Amino acid sequence: MAANESNTTLKENGKTSTDPVRPVANFPPPIWDDRLLSLTVDYLVRELEAYAKAIDEPKEELRRLIINVNMDSNAKLCLINSVYRLGLRYMFREEIECQLDKLFKELNMEDYDQADLHTVSTNFQVFRQHDVFNKFKDHSSGKFKEYITADVRGMLSFYESTQLRIRGESILDEAFVFTEAQLVDVVDTLEGNLARQVRHALRSSFHRGMHIVEARLYFSNYEKECSTYDSLSKLANTHFNYLQQLHKEELCIFTKWIKDMEFKTITPYVRDRIPEVYLWAIAIFSDPDYSQSRIVLAKMVQLILVLDDIYDAYGTIEELRILTSAINSWEINVMEQLPEYIKPLYNILLNELTEVQKQLSTEGRTDRVDASKQAFQELAGGYLQEAEWRYRRHVPSFEEYLRNGLITSTYDVFTKSSLMVMGDIVSEQTLAWYESRPNIGEATKLLGRLYNDITTFQFEGERSQQVESVHTYMKTFGVPENVAVHELKQMIENEWKDINKGCLKPTEVSMELLAPILNLARMTDTIYKYDDRFTFPEKTIVEYVTLLFMDSVPKY
Repeated sequence: MAANESNTTLKENGKTSTDPVRPVANFPPPIWDDRLLSLTVDYLVRELEAYAKAIDEPKEELRRLIINVNMDSNAKLCLINSVYRLGLRYMFREEIECQLDKLFKELNMEDYDQADLHTVSTNFQVFRQHDVFNKFKDHSSGKFKEYITADVRGMLSFYESTQLRIRGESILDEAFVFTEAQLVDVVDTLEGNLARQVRHALRSSFHRGMHIVEARLYFSNYEKECSTYDSLSKLANTHFNYLQQLHKEELCIFTKWIKDMEFKTITPYVRDRIPEVYLWAIAIFSDPDYSQSRIVLAKMVQLILVLDDIYDAYGTIEELRILTSAINSWEINVMEQLPEYIKPLYNILLNELTEVQKQLSTEGRTDRVDASKQAFQELAGGYLQEAEWRYRRHVPSFEEYLRNGLITSTYDVFTKSSLMVMGDIVSEQTLAWYESRPNIGEATKLLGRLYNDITTFQFEGERSQQVESVHTYMKTFGVPENVAVHELKQMIENEWKDINKGCLKPTEVSMELLAPILNLARMTDTIYKYDDRFTFPEKTIVEYVTLLFMDSVPKY
């Protein structure tokens, strides 16, 4: 999460000429009051227990529907799609997989000749038969048939399908350009739920969005689909209320930790973003069972944030060299070498990983903590390299920058910290797989680095720093800014295609293990697609914090 430095100036932080000159960033203050950050845990626990009990009945009713052998195939696929869109699939993993296997065996490709665009698109999103859209093309002209433009609902489903494309699927590349243009052209003529559906999809597609937010918006915007079955709407409503209470309780615990560690006192130069930090944990671990994992991961995200702002917007080069050496040693006895203001932070970093290590040592899983430590050490080294470039006013080549940028994307720390707290499903083989640098992991790192840089490069330029993707690309390839930005956005699209391919069955590891990586890419899209919504949360992310923690869940 690189700092946005629009108001950054070089300032002297003292009264004497011997005080260090620091690149102090005037970050916007937090926008949340005590209503959100002073919740009562005891009250939340009682509410949580009530919603947990209320889930049982509609859950069993919906389970019976999913396995109902008499339900029409298309109706069942639509039901399963809605279950997925509402974030309920984790409750019925085995039942859904069994039903999809049966439906796939019964699937007759000739049936698509009579199906409408919406049905074909829905089936594609479940089964991913990439050639099913050929029937909608005029093969003499090579263009999509004109009549489908009248089917806005079908085009919307088609557009959502294109978000799943991988490299080499030219028909889906064409379909993305075609459907996006058509939807942009008609959106202002639409009304009601369809208008809301199209407007939101153009801003944030379901596949690339933060899934709990997408689920809440699906519940609001797709009333017809959600109300088809009473058990579906009842379960979704109760489940959203349950999640809201659970996440509030977790936010209380995380907020108390932030206060107990006295971050506002020891790191006043860092962005104060408590609920925004917690959103990353909710995005990466969406299933309720990962409650404790979210709390630990949020602490790791906070530590990443503090390191990011020290290296990028506060520390002098001498201080950063000493800090990096200390993190590489990972020993408490080097504390005395550190500047006074860094000592409390270094102590927290060591203590938090040590605490997790104690918890996992009884289970023989300390290798995961070692992997997370190593990721923090590599991150510090990557941050220092960027600081050295800025200090020397050196603009590296694009290739040189990206090698280091994959590290400073912070996503290695994110992923290894996620694997650290995922329980028994993470094995030595899982860690070995991730250490082998699989394409999906590397694509997510590059996605994060490029997205971040594109939304912050203008501010880097104002500070004459220019150590990011856009300026290094311009320098290396001798192109103007607009060309560099366009080319980097194309790279982002290709990284998404590689991420999608990494999730195609059969996968190298289970989808449960891939989920944190995929969800990290989704959160990146949510935060950085248009602006740096983390540094300036009032631009959009305030909507998500409000929706998940404060707004009541709509009822039918």
